Amino acid sequence: MLMLLLGTVLLLGSVLLSPTPAPSKEYSAFLSDVKSGRVDAVVQQDQTLTITLKGSPPENYQVQVPTQLTDVYNDLLTAASAGGQSAESITFGAKAPDDSGQLFSLLISAFLPVLLIGGLFIFMMRSAQGQNNQAMSFGKSKAKMFVANKTPVTFAEVAGVEEAKAELAEVVEFLKFPERFEALGAKIPKGVLLIGSPGTGKTLLARAVAGEAGVPFFSISGSEFVEMFVGVGASRVRDLFDQAKRNSPCIVFIDEIDAVGRQRGAGLGGSHDEREQTLNQILVEMDGFETGTNIIIIAATNRPDVLDPALLRPGRFDRQVILDRPDLKGRLAILKVHVKGKPLDKTVNLEEIARRSPGFSGADLANLMNEAAILAARRSKRVVGMDEFAEALDRVMAGP
Repeated sequence: MLMLLLGTVLLLGSVLLSPTPAPSKEYSAFLSDVKSGRVDAVVQQDQTLTITLKGSPPENYQVQVPTQLTDVYNDLLTAASAGGQSAESITFGAKAPDDSGQLFSLLISAFLPVLLIGGLFIFMMRSAQGQNNQAMSFGKSKAKMFVANKTPVTFAEVAGVEEAKAELAEVVEFLKFPERFEALGAKIPKGVLLIGSPGTGKTLLARAVAGEAGVPFFSISGSEFVEMFVGVGASRVRDLFDQAKRNSPCIVFIDEIDAVGRQRGAGLGGSHDEREQTLNQILVEMDGFETGTNIIIIAATNRPDVLDPALLRPGRFDRQVILDRPDLKGRLAILKVHVKGKPLDKTVNLEEIARRSPGFSGADLANLMNEAAILAARRSKRVVGMDEFAEALDRVMAGP
């Protein structure tokens, strides 16, 4: 940056410091002005004459002396005599050649290439450092941290999984009042495994636990641990747990843990070896929690049958919470959560909608509400009616 600034200063200096040249005329025009008595002064600098004419204000112009002439003063005397003028009335002087412009041009031609090459070298060095930093960042965890106070999610926003909420309420108590359990010699559970089909609210429930406890929430997918480079997954696991220890008490949520927690020895190849190294590091980190760190791991999967038995043993994932698809009562509670903020027609019967949507998960019901709202907007309605819900049910179940 400094070299580029110096180069800019040199270029601007060459432009600003160079004097504005006076208008130029032919040598014959200068002699004509001498004959007519209009010339007041002549200053010679090398092969350039600066002519000052009589008058107010005085007018200046420049004349280039032909190279074959050696004595300009004799030409001036001859022209003055031919015009009947006195040469003594003309002031004739001489200046030494000005080499400042040439010196500045020499400086620019000498230093500007050096500055450009130096700037290019610095740019390449910084680019190389940036690539090195990117290479080093491979081992950094990609977990996203959510602060519960900024984006609070509570159990009130989770419906249809009352049994799971009751199980996880204990985890909230562990995080809020750990001394109550430690006083009785009880150990805080290190992990909770949420088992359920897609869309049953595993991620939302984990965020609700963090929101209820008021602690930071780290979220990462199991597939984000493993890369094509050997050792990256284990490094990311170490970095994730280091971040968690610095922000304890907190919750670490690993979604789709079956992507990295499959039973070891089930496959061949480098990718499987890398996955097993990552799993080994997760097992080591869960065993290596220091007493009083208050870090709880919540993992989610819909394939508990493929998980490694070492993950499921007590001391790692102490709790296993199963999230089933909601029943009629659960679907009604979920619908009541999703209709908040949506203008509904008086004829809308949420219980009827819940009866007509057996087997729907929480995500399916949220999609149903959104489809009904979109249909009402297309029809330029101000409220969502039962007709829109009926058509939305058909769309979700049978397709558009």
